[in-house]
Amino acid sequence: MSHAPSDKPFTLAGRTYQSRLLVGTGKYKDLEETRLAIEASGAEIVTVAVRRTNIGQNPGEPNLLDVISPERYTILPNTAGCYDAVEAVRTCRLARELLDGHNLVKLEVLADQKTLFPNVIETLKAAEVLVKDGFDVMVYTSDDPIIARELAAKGCIAVMPLAGLIGTGLGICNPYNLRIILEEATVPVLVDAGVGTASDATIAMELGCEAVLMNSAIAHAQNPILMGEAMKHAIIAGRMAYLAGRMPKKLYASASSPLDGLIK
Repeated sequence: MSHAPSDKPFTLAGRTYQSRLLVGTGKYKDLEETRLAIEASGAEIVTVAVRRTNIGQNPGEPNLLDVISPERYTILPNTAGCYDAVEAVRTCRLARELLDGHNLVKLEVLADQKTLFPNVIETLKAAEVLVKDGFDVMVYTSDDPIIARELAAKGCIAVMPLAGLIGTGLGICNPYNLRIILEEATVPVLVDAGVGTASDATIAMELGCEAVLMNSAIAHAQNPILMGEAMKHAIIAGRMAYLAGRMPKKLYASASSPLDGLIK
């Protein structure tokens, strides 16, 4: 029996999810490994790079949706591979057509191929257009609290600051900025990018993030299916620890057992 206080539900665009783990679909050896790893992770939201993955735009080629069914998962199309606002907006509109009017998208506009760091200027431009066009925009951004605040003000339904650069597995490089973003948040904050192993995901949840999105940490593990399951537990443990409230850190020791009543 769990003694955790009742948690508020994780809700996006009016829909509630049990899992706070979102996963990507790239970098696996084949579609079957993709399917098994995602099943093991317990994720309910699966993000798909529309520019790199066939979800129906290439008839006759293997279709990801044949193994990741939209009836079972919420498909979150993303704009990975876009380097300006115009490209990103076009990609979201294509995804909406392919997915029968589906409005939930993950916006990412990258600055360059070396760092895959977000171009926040183009991201802000694209976010404004997409929100006005009726999209529910989850947005990949830097860990700059001011930019995160601006994106929320423009109507994005979730801000997704990076923990570290995409695909590096470095973990949370700047927890202090993340804490500021979380303190000021008016929309859900999800860590996106940089997670390498289960403890990174747990730390993100312990900081108070609503959820974590990852791809490489699972897909590049030596055993992706086992790592998918590890991440499921890491997210749950981190959320429970956040709700429980950790003990304060102290410089000096404090005896676990009281000293009163010791046998002389």
